[in-house]
Amino acid sequence: MLAKTPPMGWNSWNTFGGRIHEDLVRETADAFISEGLKDAGYEYVVIDDLWEAEGRVEGHLTWDTGKFPNGIPALADYVHSKGLKFGIYSCAGTHTCAGMPASYGYEEVDAQTFAEWGVDFLKYDFCYAPPGVDGPMLYQRMGQALRATGRDILFSMCEWGKHKPWEWGVRAGGQMWRTTGDINDSWDSILHIGFAQQVGLEAYAGPGHWNDPDMLVVGMYGKGNVAHGGCTDAEYRSHFTLWCLLASPLMVGCDVRAMNQATRDILLNREVIAVNQDPFGRQGYRVGQVDWGRQIAETWAKPLAGGSIAVGLFNLGERPGRRVAVAWESLGLHDRRPCRVRDLWKGEDLGIFTGDFSTRVDVHDVVLIKLTPQF
Repeated sequence: MLAKTPPMGWNSWNTFGGRIHEDLVRETADAFISEGLKDAGYEYVVIDDLWEAEGRVEGHLTWDTGKFPNGIPALADYVHSKGLKFGIYSCAGTHTCAGMPASYGYEEVDAQTFAEWGVDFLKYDFCYAPPGVDGPMLYQRMGQALRATGRDILFSMCEWGKHKPWEWGVRAGGQMWRTTGDINDSWDSILHIGFAQQVGLEAYAGPGHWNDPDMLVVGMYGKGNVAHGGCTDAEYRSHFTLWCLLASPLMVGCDVRAMNQATRDILLNREVIAVNQDPFGRQGYRVGQVDWGRQIAETWAKPLAGGSIAVGLFNLGERPGRRVAVAWESLGLHDRRPCRVRDLWKGEDLGIFTGDFSTRVDVHDVVLIKLTPQF
């Protein structure tokens, strides 16, 4: 099964936009090894839009030879030589979002081309769809074409949630589908796309099919393709925590060749990643919300294999040291059931608690705990 757990990797768009080139992608694959990303579970190296030449050659897509002088197949081979997987971008419309040739009417040709090049992951966007053409049908066409190649190519449906792809994405052959518009490197965007727009989607996710609230902005600090001022480390930690609880694909968007220690500490935390990659495959859900104007707190929970529960205690407001709590009954536990509590960001056991747990959380930060019932 493809994507038995949420896919993990890197995408070029958020930081580099059209400034991608062969050396950058090779250096990124190298950084997966040297920075420990591969060992932590990240495996897909994905180039986004503007890799393409401006026109097809004898009906086939080809690459911009100025950016990729040795060609896409050679680049895929290099990524594979590192024990990683290679991904590419196309679009369901007549042109990509940046105006390059796309796959409408060429689905079978392009799918076969990607397979021959050694592609393992296809991000498939939704710009320039012909008027009156059914969106889900366009994705079904490409999904069928990918299956017909005989190569395992993960199908990432970047449809922005416009036609509720969580309701039909599996039928279209997708392993992940965007539930929202594009994220940007700002706290407001994380609040809107993550905390507001993912509520209620948990029923549609599971092994082999995942809701995708877009890429990670952790570590960008406002240096992306479109600058939005960046976030604090606390905000990045909250962002990463929520995506892990949501069982979202973890597609890094920063320049992994130049991460600082705070970014490494977030992206490489094994205990937090394990929440995302838990084999039970449940998406987390919101179990509590307190909104007193500028004093906002939310609690999200994700059931884990073996009976444990991961719980994120988020301070989304502006009050420093806000106390955030979770009651056992909100998690389906008996209020007298003793549970061992572990802080996953700190890697510390906090002890045995009964009935509830509360702690102070800094502004825009999170405490992520794992509750293990004691029998």
